[in-house]
Amino acid sequence: MYTREQILKALSGVIHPEKRKDIVSLGMIAEIESDETGISLTLAPDKSNDPFLSSVRSSIARVLKDSLGSEAVIREIKVKPKTSAREEPVKGNEALPGVRNIVAISSGKGGVGKTTIAVNLAIALARKGFRTGLLDADIFGPSVPRMIGAEEFRPEIKRRGDTDYIIPAEKFGVKVLSAGFFIDPAEAVVWRGPMASSFLRQMITQGDWGELDYLLFDLPPGTSDIHLTLVQEVPVTGAIVVSTPQEVALADAVRGIAMFRSEKINVPVLGLVENMSWFTPSELPDNKYYIFGKEGCKTLSAKMNVPLLGQIPVVQSICEGSDSGHPAALEDSPTGRAFMSLAEELVRKVDQRNRELRPTTRVEVGK
Repeated sequence: MYTREQILKALSGVIHPEKRKDIVSLGMIAEIESDETGISLTLAPDKSNDPFLSSVRSSIARVLKDSLGSEAVIREIKVKPKTSAREEPVKGNEALPGVRNIVAISSGKGGVGKTTIAVNLAIALARKGFRTGLLDADIFGPSVPRMIGAEEFRPEIKRRGDTDYIIPAEKFGVKVLSAGFFIDPAEAVVWRGPMASSFLRQMITQGDWGELDYLLFDLPPGTSDIHLTLVQEVPVTGAIVVSTPQEVALADAVRGIAMFRSEKINVPVLGLVENMSWFTPSELPDNKYYIFGKEGCKTLSAKMNVPLLGQIPVVQSICEGSDSGHPAALEDSPTGRAFMSLAEELVRKVDQRNRELRPTTRVEVGK
């Protein structure tokens, strides 16, 4: 175990690339924890979209090992920006004024693990210190409640002025709303398109989301009225498309990318996530079996000029965690670390998008 003074002395050797001062004198070290399991830090940059955070993180790991010895273990590095999302809301976002970044998570077809990616990505962002929300917009097949162990949750309604607000569930540091909180899981959901869109609109505008750095939308598979409702109601920062390496899934992913890139929608595609990339049996952790094809999303990424954000393997613990309400991103395991890396890559791409592109505007879709 290391003392706070030892750790601070080591961290004084980490220089912020832009400000050219060490992170200790800049006041970026908000919290330090050190015990037998390792060192945990909380960074407090001036802004959550500091483009040099990834570089600072890498420098911290290297400097601590150089100064304290190779046995120094970095358990976690969280981020709690000094500047809140309140001060930098999404412009033109009257429906969600306290939300800084809105990310749509979609798939061209069902069965590729889109919701698993959405749930674990939201948890990974929260573990990194970002204020995160997850809206289950898969109105006809909501599975988020089961994945987070909240099937029995029924939201509280609070009235403010003339409006009733829905209080989201809070699980694993993430605010969550789902159609599954309002219906019996044993009943079939039979809604016409306008009814489903109206319900989504209500969860967006009447959800008590507060101040968030990221609000993720788990969209239904394919393209539908739900997708149009989302882009008409709020300015979507960017979209993620989830696929498996199979050719049939990749063909549908192409259509999903094309939808977001269409002239009418025009939402930036932040990247692809390849799910079920390979199978690794627990008894042979170093083996990879490409049962659904090899690196299909990597090929599609190059073909369509879309970044590949991450590859998630088929691991028994992911399925078990989803069924038991204990997602894999909570664990310090190879799979958990894969989701943490995916979250870090998403943050990097969103920061890049916000620096290089104009803010997205709500879509006006003609009838």
